[in-house]
Amino acid sequence: MPGYDSPAPREAAPVKILVAGGFGVGKTTLVETISEIEPLRTEERLTAAGVGVDDLDGIESKTVTTVAMDFGRLTLTDAGVVLYLFGTPGQERFWFMWDDLLNGALGAIVLVDTRRLDRSFPAVDFFESRGLPFVVAANCFHGEQAYTAEEIGAALHLRDPRTPVLMLDARSRPDVRACLLALLDRLIADAGAATA
Repeated sequence: MPGYDSPAPREAAPVKILVAGGFGVGKTTLVETISEIEPLRTEERLTAAGVGVDDLDGIESKTVTTVAMDFGRLTLTDAGVVLYLFGTPGQERFWFMWDDLLNGALGAIVLVDTRRLDRSFPAVDFFESRGLPFVVAANCFHGEQAYTAEEIGAALHLRDPRTPVLMLDARSRPDVRACLLALLDRLIADAGAATA
C-alpha cells in the first residue's frame, strides 16, 4: 500500500540469567543443552593442584571443571525475550566471581544434586541474601530422583515458600526450557507484585 510503512519487528528484550550451584551438579551440561549458539565454556582439566581442595566425593569420574563461566543464548520468540545464560563456577575457590556475574542478572536457576545436597546451601544463601529471584532445579541423574519437590525445598530451608522446586534432567532440552519458563513466570509475578 503506498505511503504505508509496516512496523519494524520488535526486538526481543535481553534477559540475563545465572545458572549456579555446587561443584559437579550439571551447570555446564544445562547451558550446553539449551543454548542456540555454540556455548562458551571455560573448562580445564582437574589436576593434582586440586587434590585436597576440590571435593570429588560422589563425582570421582569428573575430569574437567569450569574455571570462569559458561555462556549460552536462547531466544524465546513466544515470550519476546533473548535469554543470556551465564553458568557460574562451582568450586569454592572460584566463588569470588559470582558477584561480578550477578551484575545485571534478573534471576537464577540454582541447580542441585540431591545426592550431595549440602553443596547447594551456599548457592541458595547467595541468591537469598542478595534478593535475586531464583528457582531450584533438582538434576535427576540417570533419570531418577529419590525425593519430592517438597522434601527438597524443606531440606534446603528456602526462606521464600514461593520459590519453585522443579525436577529436570540437565541433558533434556524440554526439561531445561520448562525450567527457564518457570523462572520467567516467577520474575513476571514478582514484577507484578512490586507494581501493585
